[in-house]
Amino acid sequence: AGLQDLENLFDVFLNVIKNYKNSNVIAKNLLTETLKYKISTPLNPPVPSKVLIIGSGGLSIGQAGEFDYSGSQAIKALKEENIQTVLINPNIATVQTSKGLADKVYFLPLVPTYVEQVIRAERPGGVLLTFGGQTGLNCGVELEKQGVFQKYGCKILGTPIQAIIDTEDRKIFSERISEIGEQVAPSMAAHSVQEALEAAEQLGYPVMARAAFSLGGLGSGFANCQEELKALALQALAHSSQLIIDKSLKGWKEVEYEVVRDAFDNCITVCNMENVDPLGIHTGESIVVAPSQTLNNKEYNMLRTTAIKVIRHFGIVGECNIQYALNPHSEEYYIIEVNARLSRSSALASKATGYPLAYVAAKLSLGIPLPDIKNSVTGVTTACFEPSLDYCVVKIPRWDLHKFSRVSTKIGSSMKSVGEVMAIGRKFEEAFQKALRMVDENVEGFDPYLKPVDETELEEPTDKRMFVLAAALKNGYTIDKLYDLTKIDKWFLQKMNNIINHLTLLESFDQNTVTRDSLLRAKQLGFSDKQIASAVKSTELAVRKQREEFDLTPYVKQIDTVAAEWPATTNYLYITYNASSHDIDFAEEHTMVIGSGVYRIGSSVEFDWCAVGCLRELRRLNRKTIMINYNPETVSTDYDMSDRLYFEEISFEVVMDIYNLEDPCGIILS
Repeated sequence: AGLQDLENLFDVFLNVIKNYKNSNVIAKNLLTETLKYKISTPLNPPVPSKVLIIGSGGLSIGQAGEFDYSGSQAIKALKEENIQTVLINPNIATVQTSKGLADKVYFLPLVPTYVEQVIRAERPGGVLLTFGGQTGLNCGVELEKQGVFQKYGCKILGTPIQAIIDTEDRKIFSERISEIGEQVAPSMAAHSVQEALEAAEQLGYPVMARAAFSLGGLGSGFANCQEELKALALQALAHSSQLIIDKSLKGWKEVEYEVVRDAFDNCITVCNMENVDPLGIHTGESIVVAPSQTLNNKEYNMLRTTAIKVIRHFGIVGECNIQYALNPHSEEYYIIEVNARLSRSSALASKATGYPLAYVAAKLSLGIPLPDIKNSVTGVTTACFEPSLDYCVVKIPRWDLHKFSRVSTKIGSSMKSVGEVMAIGRKFEEAFQKALRMVDENVEGFDPYLKPVDETELEEPTDKRMFVLAAALKNGYTIDKLYDLTKIDKWFLQKMNNIINHLTLLESFDQNTVTRDSLLRAKQLGFSDKQIASAVKSTELAVRKQREEFDLTPYVKQIDTVAAEWPATTNYLYITYNASSHDIDFAEEHTMVIGSGVYRIGSSVEFDWCAVGCLRELRRLNRKTIMINYNPETVSTDYDMSDRLYFEEISFEVVMDIYNLEDPCGIILS
């Protein structure tokens, strides 16, 4: 059981035993030789005095506030090293383009012509390509092909450009992965509709078609026959010159790892996440749980070892994201893709673990080793550690499909969601119900009365499938039957069933007969006061009053990612009923700021900009601050923006609970 990183030490041990008579065999020398990293390039390259950062441009589906967060972190990290920063980003709504961050900001289109003009004028010594999502990456690759960086002596920092190209071009990627004995899902590259049809014939239907070098699964989908593939191929080839035809692995588990590596070959996996929905639904469309809940020890370490092997093989320096398809009935797996840059998931992984991935990646790009970077969670240990979580994080996307007429509500391999929320709890049920309320304030939780049972909707997921699933459980569908329809792991289905069973129990009470134990159990399963009130036919205020009479109040816990081995100093907090003590005291006076919550059409990154401005001004006035927000994509939920950050829902119940505990001197709602 456990990690496999140092299995080679067993070989050293056996070698010493075999050669015990040979006085020349010294254990210490053998250990040093085995663990030594053979360096092919100089380790301490000169650090440039000026660095260009290519931003992500206008917000789009699949590339929103999370890259504002990444870029802001990179600027912060470079400024700490006394490096002048030049940013190109035309998005006025972002925090990174605000006064006080980058030394210079160019509001210009992210196309090679304009970027070259900035390089010619500014003459930066280095450039960061991996902090601006797919837009920044594509622009950087094009500039490299044109020889612009070489022409002006501008060094690409961090991951080598060839590694980026190798991971983006599906054909080369497949060949490189095969070199280390790993497998990608059976696939073929095509450049025309005819080539796509021929590839599908060889692989066998059903297949998945997707455009290379694209964002958020743009132009992708599943095809069961030639006609469906033709339509998909025409759509995908409008976005990219290369089309990938994959053998369908629909129904397999989708698992991803966030991996970090420095120039000295120190390598760690920071976060491991699992999709509740099976393969076939884009990660951005799926409910994601961290850490993974249904993998056994062997599966977890098998995929972890592979992730480290892959990042080393490609020579990535900084952060990288690797996605797998895992057969739920065996240990067979395929590598779906590797993002040799900060991905959409990086912001979520950073907030879920308290490990600032973008900040660390920027430091690593300068050639700083992982052990020399301070761990922001403990303030004492180094960044060369793997977070160990004693809590569960659930991410749920938000769709605004109702704003469009005639739009399909089906979700699949192409992203439609406009935002996401992150909930923290000690149990899956608790975090899951919190997250459902965060996505839509009109939802009370895992509600079986919002949608009728529809087996078609269970088989072909829509944005409201979770509520159809709740209705099915309430109507007596078995776990096995629901697994056959949805292919959602039975562990998750059982946890959802726990919620429905307790709801049924609550419905057998009225407000006068409900017991303290059933009320406590409800709170531990993530039920809100409003949700309990609906079940016992009462009001939210009456349930709150009864709860307080029973002395049922939440406890504040810190995100402790070092498993209590060291004292945690992090300011990331959450409230839970699955605890018996607070992790913090409430002696100091704070000002409370309420965040804007999930990104939606009409309320997006511009309100994150407002919150950041407010927090900065309060800090300038020497006021201690409390932030309540649950959006992992925002800069305002960054670890150093406020003195205390609650990843909690913005509702009457929760804000009042925090208010009563903290007793702030003021509250800012605007």
